[in-house]
Amino acid sequence: MAKLQRVILRGFKSIKEMDLELRSLNVLIGANGAGKSNLVSFFKMLNEMMAMRLQEHVGTTGRAQSILHFGPKVTPQMQAQLKFEVGKAVDTYTMRLFHAAGDTLVFAEENLSFHQKGYPKPKSISLGSGHEETRIGQEAGKGERTVKVFRHLLDHCRVYHFHDTSPTARVRQYGYIGDNRWLMPDAGNLAAFLLRLREGKNGGSVYRRIVTTIQLFAPFFADFDLEPAGANKKDIILNWRDKGSDQVFGPHQLSDGTLRAICLVTLLMQPENELPDLIIVDEPELGLHPYALNMVAALFKKASHHTQVLISTQSSSFLDNFEPEDVVLVSREGKESKFARPDGTKLEAWLDEYSLGEVWQKNVIGGGPH
Repeated sequence: MAKLQRVILRGFKSIKEMDLELRSLNVLIGANGAGKSNLVSFFKMLNEMMAMRLQEHVGTTGRAQSILHFGPKVTPQMQAQLKFEVGKAVDTYTMRLFHAAGDTLVFAEENLSFHQKGYPKPKSISLGSGHEETRIGQEAGKGERTVKVFRHLLDHCRVYHFHDTSPTARVRQYGYIGDNRWLMPDAGNLAAFLLRLREGKNGGSVYRRIVTTIQLFAPFFADFDLEPAGANKKDIILNWRDKGSDQVFGPHQLSDGTLRAICLVTLLMQPENELPDLIIVDEPELGLHPYALNMVAALFKKASHHTQVLISTQSSSFLDNFEPEDVVLVSREGKESKFARPDGTKLEAWLDEYSLGEVWQKNVIGGGPH
């Protein structure tokens, strides 16, 4: 399994400078406005960049003015470096984005470095400068093996955002049945994805575990009713059945909290070999009942044995499910977001009497509400 061991970020939104070592399970905790979501939004930008939509992303998120730390007059460029541990090698991706005409960002630098342990010098590849979109896909298409590895690594750091459960949300609409290779960031293809799991080579065992888990926090839920529709049977919607009725219900008859919990359970209980290398979720506690919240926390912990997890939260009860070594404290010092690990030795006495969430609320470890 590839592991993102370190992220260095400079000049991005409230993050003037950050050097963060990542572990298997990472829980960002901090007050409103501390900068937790800004780190998540960096990975969202990375997702859009790998889909060749960087310029579109810059344009739809307030342009470079809102991305660079306090704007281009203060910060004319942002830099990022991601170090991955892949077997016995360390693969490093470096990019520098510079403010350009039209209040956008262009690549001032884009480099790849592959360093096999035991070898004195890394292999470096420069992807040039002045381009508006990443050249990783372009170079990978030429058959360069090292570039293909980087493309896979960066493609598999995925942000999931299940906040939109409005009547017009994609997860509540009909979708194409063939859009089922992986769960989309907004779970817009949830029905198609679940149908594939139900009819998969493993006899649907993963699907059945997902259904059984959903029943733990939604005892009224019997099963999904995933039947292809449309003239060519190419459409599908997230229909379901109630234990006490033969009627088929639609996704609009699921509460926001129940639907979000279903999305999270499906994400975290999918086959282990299909999990992204890094799962990033912002505020998974939103709208969840305390029982469902604790269950989802347990699933995050279990998933972290097979992939890396990065969660952003401001829920003390959610934090109670984790250990001090999982936590990254996020605080705002003046105009800058700061990221730090708590000192576990200083917490031992406090944790004899209080939960981790209570200790955070008391602002003992920092990163708490003022």
